[in-house]
Amino acid sequence: MRIISGKYKGRRIFPPKGLPVRPTTDMSKEALFNVLNNHFSFEGLKVLDLFAGTGNISYEFASRGSSPITAVDGDFGCVKFIKQIATEYDFNIAATKSDVFAFLEKIKTSYDIIFADPPYALDQKTFEKIVLLIFEKELLNQEGMMVIEHSKYTKLDHMIHFSFQKSYGGSIFSFFEIEKNNEDEVNDSLHKNENKEE
Repeated sequence: MRIISGKYKGRRIFPPKGLPVRPTTDMSKEALFNVLNNHFSFEGLKVLDLFAGTGNISYEFASRGSSPITAVDGDFGCVKFIKQIATEYDFNIAATKSDVFAFLEKIKTSYDIIFADPPYALDQKTFEKIVLLIFEKELLNQEGMMVIEHSKYTKLDHMIHFSFQKSYGGSIFSFFEIEKNNEDEVNDSLHKNENKEE
């Protein structure tokens, strides 16, 4: 895995074998950051990286000057490796070992960019729960963007604040933006989801 842009462009990072991860490919990552580059100047962006795995996405943001970055993963080995790389490269990344949903329930901070790369095998409702939790708890800043990476079998284009999606190989990135919805649409979408759960 390599960092594709910023201060450490071209630097290769070698995670230990045996981590329970499916890293975002360099091709997909480059395409993702090309999209984000059209919306943001990365310097000083506050980033939340959920299901962070090897920290691949966190390092990319850090190399481009984003700070602070919070990386959350439930695996001890992944969190240990992210802390190691953050120290080695002097990245402002706080790696937290936690169940992602437990983490989202307890935090009160908001972010400019939230990236989530859950295991593709998670069911549809679990992916939807990520979206709902983040917007119900107002964890995304008003002009921020949330990105969820998923397979073609997961559909998120019906969810609150969905903006657009991009497909790269077997991966899809769904993008969410608060400013794309007016207040009536937001309330209507939340109301529909509440009714479904009942």
